Amino acid sequence: MNLDGCSDALKDHFDNPRNAGSLAGADGRGTATAGNCGDVICFWIRVADERVSEISFKCKGCAVSIACGSATTELARGRHLDEVAMIAADTIAEALGGLPPDKRHCSQLAAEALANAVTDYLVRAVEKQLPPSR
Repeated sequence: MNLDGCSDALKDHFDNPRNAGSLAGADGRGTATAGNCGDVICFWIRVADERVSEISFKCKGCAVSIACGSATTELARGRHLDEVAMIAADTIAEALGGLPPDKRHCSQLAAEALANAVTDYLVRAVEKQLPPSR
């Protein structure tokens, strides 16, 4: 993909992705797939005191999807789960200095995968507190 016309922030996140890879022992995992292009982003989160203490991602996709995954990890780390759940596609795109119009779906993909990771964490937390079935 040609990154001409993309912001320096987007290029930097693509060239130097932050927090790439899986996270062993994660408390939550969320994946999303873009129907129009097949890109896939997966986030793993570790939670302490209702905050994302660690986060990582893997992406199978274009340069913009990789940059969105990387930027999302920086936006989420250290934040309370309520704040993380509110990270939207526009927030991710703004953090990257904007996205090409035909790549706006990449930030939506990252936002959806992150929300899925938070949901997975919450479901697991509830399941741990439920008494065993009889």
